[in-house]
Amino acid sequence: MESSFLKKNIFEDSLESVVSRKKITTSKIRKMKSRAKIASATAYDHYTAKIIDEAGVDVILVGDSLGMVMLGYPNTTHVTLSDMLHHTKAVSRANPKALLVSDLPFLTYGIDIKETLKNAGLLMQEGAAEAVKLEGGVRVFEHVKALVDREIPVMGHIGLTPQSIHSFGGYKIQGKTKVVADKIREDALSLQDAGVFSMVIEGVPSELGAQITEEIEVPTIGIGAGPFCDGQILVTQDMLGLFSDFTPKFVKVYSDLGTNGRNAVETFCNEVRSGDFPTEEHSF
Repeated sequence: MESSFLKKNIFEDSLESVVSRKKITTSKIRKMKSRAKIASATAYDHYTAKIIDEAGVDVILVGDSLGMVMLGYPNTTHVTLSDMLHHTKAVSRANPKALLVSDLPFLTYGIDIKETLKNAGLLMQEGAAEAVKLEGGVRVFEHVKALVDREIPVMGHIGLTPQSIHSFGGYKIQGKTKVVADKIREDALSLQDAGVFSMVIEGVPSELGAQITEEIEVPTIGIGAGPFCDGQILVTQDMLGLFSDFTPKFVKVYSDLGTNGRNAVETFCNEVRSGDFPTEEHSF
């Protein structure tokens, strides 16, 4: 169990990026391993990026989850590189102090290394991303290594990888059996060897999340992987109650802006229809 002294130091370290608001880089994220918890959240537009950056997140992810929470798709496999470029550009214009990471969407990597490099390069050059994230482990080793060799920082993503939803047969917790858990551990070690600066672990039992975090030298960022990872990430729309199609068990709703927003618009509609808005106060 952590001593109160250690907890105090870790808390103070995690506050450093919020108070000083120095630019967060991939090297800083790597150095936070076992030293300070990494707080991450998604953003898909300029305004949201400004809000969560001012709140002090360490990493902003322009995730392909935008396909579901912004574009209305049933899953992430419909998201295109053009979609990712459009939203990454919008987020980058917020000039965040947080590290800006953008997802490589389905089938834009992992097939031909030249295409992987080209597509990641577009997210960096045109989208102004500072790193890219991709899913998979052993099977994408050569692609990750090629990106890192060409100085494109990579965040890995293992466990429940949403782009593989059709092969998984749905959003199912991964790593419950020893065979699958060992494969995920192998994926983590492979990504580390390929040179990732961090990796997301999604939808695995807490024990497996803890084991991988202990075994590897790069930071782990959990989402439904238990409390023992080096950091956590949530979809902003989930934590703010703005996406109600479904709420995974690992989500904590910190503010129900969805309900509050609907109530506000309902009041507006009622006041317009009753003639209570606008009043002289709101007129020229």
